[in-house]
Amino acid sequence: MSEPEWDDRGPSVEAFAEIFYVYEVRSSGDRIEYYGTPLVPRQRVIEELWPAFRDAGYELQFVRDGGETVLVAEPADGGTAGVPWTNVVLFLATAASTLLVGAAWYRIDLASDPLAVLRAWPFAAAVLGVFGVHEMGHYVMSRYHGVRASLPYFIPVPTLFGTMGAVIKMKGRMPDRKALFDIGVAGPLAGLVATVVVTVVGLQLDPVTTVDPAARSGEGVVLRLNHPPLLDALAALTGHADRSSFHPVVVGGWLGMFITFLNMIPVGQLDGGHISRAMFGEYQETIAAAVPGALIALGAYLHFVRDVGLNSVGIWFFWGAIAVFMSLVGAVRPIDDSPLDRKRFVVGAVTFVLAGLCFTPVPIEMLG
Repeated sequence: MSEPEWDDRGPSVEAFAEIFYVYEVRSSGDRIEYYGTPLVPRQRVIEELWPAFRDAGYELQFVRDGGETVLVAEPADGGTAGVPWTNVVLFLATAASTLLVGAAWYRIDLASDPLAVLRAWPFAAAVLGVFGVHEMGHYVMSRYHGVRASLPYFIPVPTLFGTMGAVIKMKGRMPDRKALFDIGVAGPLAGLVATVVVTVVGLQLDPVTTVDPAARSGEGVVLRLNHPPLLDALAALTGHADRSSFHPVVVGGWLGMFITFLNMIPVGQLDGGHISRAMFGEYQETIAAAVPGALIALGAYLHFVRDVGLNSVGIWFFWGAIAVFMSLVGAVRPIDDSPLDRKRFVVGAVTFVLAGLCFTPVPIEMLG
């Protein structure tokens, strides 16, 4: 059998010799396809070849084509080409939904003056700022480590807060635990900084509502946002611990704390999953396996022992179910799985402690 014709854009044939037998090479534009047979486990093939392909500007993955094994090398694009219209449209839609929801927090009567919705811009800015800074923390650190990532996609939902947050898509493989940790921890830490700023600013503003940040939902039902320790601490430090009501901007800070805690749950591909995988390696799977049970047990304790209404604690049953799915999907596995350095380990531990200060057993309580 004749030797395959090699594409000189990729690494030399010597790189494949002992780990992947190649019998055919095909090119399609900038994409290079290596048809062959792995001589070692596939993960090891990726680990061995990835550095050379990355230096050449390519990402690697295995695919199946008509029963054949194909190692595909595609260009690692360096950024967003042109205007990212999907990101822009979703951001504008989220800005609109947070303005509409914000109008309710400000008790604005839109029926008599629709343009008065613009008066809710501080609430919208607070919510968008907290989520935007969080996701840009991930994005900037991804770029720093050479990992492909999209710009943030905001998620507009006209509910209690006007959004379900924002996400970025990770398109490249994770080079090592340092990159996995840095990318994972950058979002929560950046988001917490924005959260503290938003909360402190909001605490300086005069209250709008007469109920400690709450919103009416249906006849005779009040949704109360209970305070996590971090919010109480900031209120005490700024001399507002005795307030019974707050400005709607504080709700943006409350939301930042709530989302920080949820994101730091150490399971799957949540930020907490990335950080714990970088810190503990494959032991993270043991931690993740305990998470669903812990969340469901928390909900059961609050409902059956503390007699908290199911509508108020159902969130933990819901997140317990999500955690089951995320545990099955698993965390990101870096190419280089060498242990994390001590400084990053300490930063990770501090970040989990800060996330704990954002926790409250009954975040949203339904009264009436």
